[in-house]
Amino acid sequence: AFHRFILPLAIPSHRTALKDMPLLSLLLALSLLYPAVPVWRWPVEPPEVLRPFAPPEQRWLPGHLGVDLDAEPGQQVHAAGNGRVHFSGTVAGTPVVSVAHGELRTTYLPVESDLVRGDRVAAGDPLGTLATEPVHCRDRPCLHWGLLRGDAHLDPSLSSVR
Repeated sequence: AFHRFILPLAIPSHRTALKDMPLLSLLLALSLLYPAVPVWRWPVEPPEVLRPFAPPEQRWLPGHLGVDLDAEPGQQVHAAGNGRVHFSGTVAGTPVVSVAHGELRTTYLPVESDLVRGDRVAAGDPLGTLATEPVHCRDRPCLHWGLLRGDAHLDPSLSSVR
């Protein structure tokens, strides 16, 4: 349960006020003392965010419920954290892989994979390769990376350690 609070808070952002730095330092120190706290990584290297997480104000309004990362067709996509494959297959014609990390779930699309439900993966393990089609981003190839807790979409880039 400790990791639910550490990862989103321990990564400073452009909105972090200087007054919050002692709290962030404490959280980072505590995360080093608790090995159960997962280490997260970017699913593609080098990470270049093409479109950031932009949740809508209401569920029915437009928004972006993930992060689009620059990637090329055929490029390997890696697990962001330790877990088990929750789903590997096609949804509405798009190849998708999702990985369960306890109560969190990461999603990756369009990714072609030979993994099956229940396969264990470690942070950095290859999940598959970026599919040529269908494209997610209009202007160029990209990986759409999502993070969920139940039905709630979260910003996966806040959970990543470069």
